[in-house]
Amino acid sequence: MEKLTQQEEAAMLAIWKTGAGLVKDFLEAHVAPAPPYTTLASTIKNLEKKGFVESRKVGNVYEYTPLIREEAYKNKFMNGFVKNYFENSYKELVSFFAKEKKITPDELKEIIRMIENGK
Repeated sequence: MEKLTQQEEAAMLAIWKTGAGLVKDFLEAHVAPAPPYTTLASTIKNLEKKGFVESRKVGNVYEYTPLIREEAYKNKFMNGFVKNYFENSYKELVSFFAKEKKITPDELKEIIRMIENGK
């Protein structure tokens, strides 16, 4: 599975949020500022070529359905991110955010509780 561009990721987020639908449906679910209709349609066609969505013709429009689950993409992306930027160590990742003051001690405690409870 290849890494998506920011534009493709934004489109996929709208597609995952909607589940399945037409370009206009994804345009409504897209985070602001939404791209022009034709830009989004073109991006979705690229996603289809890359195997992230499939289409079926309904009348004179296409309905798109995601082929890749959001969780599967997140896992793949995060694993690569941690491997490439944090020496394959999630501890280094958390340490980075703690040093940058992007995570509070209370949030760290909550993460530890989640780990201990298996959530």
